[in-house]
Amino acid sequence: MSKVYVHPLPVRIWHWANVILFIGLVVTGVQVRYLDLVDLMPFQTAVMLHNWVGFALIANFFVWLLFYLFSERNQAYHPELNIVKLANASFEQAKYYGWGMFRGEHNPHRIDPYHKFNPLQRTLYQILMLFLLPMQFATGLLMWDIKRFSAVIEMVGGLRVVSTVHVLIFIFFVFYLFFHPYLATLGHTPTAHIRAMVTGFEDVEDEPAAPAAS
Repeated sequence: MSKVYVHPLPVRIWHWANVILFIGLVVTGVQVRYLDLVDLMPFQTAVMLHNWVGFALIANFFVWLLFYLFSERNQAYHPELNIVKLANASFEQAKYYGWGMFRGEHNPHRIDPYHKFNPLQRTLYQILMLFLLPMQFATGLLMWDIKRFSAVIEMVGGLRVVSTVHVLIFIFFVFYLFFHPYLATLGHTPTAHIRAMVTGFEDVEDEPAAPAAS
């Protein structure tokens, strides 16, 4: 095993801030949405905290966006435009997750500072960070001030549509908060990826030695 510096300090700060803010948003969102079933705090307090945490999360998103826009490490999020290559690489990665890792096979993806995500991760994070998260911010902002954004709300189908989209994405992220920690345990040890997000260094398998010439 060798150590590779994959997660710069700004990314690690963003990541852990994101974790805390997401949990805060989920807790307050559950209280706001399911007032009759949950009694964690007063409704007005939950609304106020949900709004403030939401704005903090938006600010944190722009920290991530600006870092990757002006960093050479944005290659980690570059889409693979060759569909056949993407499909083959994704299949190999899924095959590894499905049974290869349980048989001690090597991970087909080799991490480096500019390609830290395997094909499945890269596709998932592109959807999360560039589509679902901005959509959640947009619908949240529309509901934050319904009167001010009434024209936009009507243009996209009304408050019911905006609210439904917001809740559906919210449900997705709740499931993701449970799924993501499981994925984080799939390193060579259960804590390897988690530790890497603290130190910045990932443990990477060394390349197998080339056979000696006869």
